Amino acid sequence: MKNTAYLLVEQDVLPEVFTKVIQAKQYLLDGEASSTSEAVRMAGISRSVFYKYKDAVYPYNRKLSNHMITVQAMLLDRPGVLMSLVSAVYAKGANILTINQNIPVNGRALISISARVDHLDSSVEELLEQLRQVEGVLSIDSISDE
Repeated sequence: MKNTAYLLVEQDVLPEVFTKVIQAKQYLLDGEASSTSEAVRMAGISRSVFYKYKDAVYPYNRKLSNHMITVQAMLLDRPGVLMSLVSAVYAKGANILTINQNIPVNGRALISISARVDHLDSSVEELLEQLRQVEGVLSIDSISDE
């Protein structure tokens, strides 16, 4: 698995396209846009730019980040593996906010899950260990935790 590095960067130093991708995602989330086409038109970017960056660019909210965890996992591409992982997250008391799954390649699928963890029935480390035990999970890496 490729080691992915994440950066926290001031918005002002990034190309404007990243801000517009986040803006388009917010239009969809808020219901201001009823389709991706409408959201990208409102944000002033192309659909291809949106799809190129949508799974790589996220807004950072310092207040929420204190009670969130984001994990990246490599799963076997088999029915039920993602559902088992999601069920394990739920069983520990975490509230899933986002799930992103890449198209499986060579029988493996890379996913990321962001969840609120302010009501966990255990520690974040125990949650991660529980997720590592789910059948079909090849690896779990914490991108950020509380």
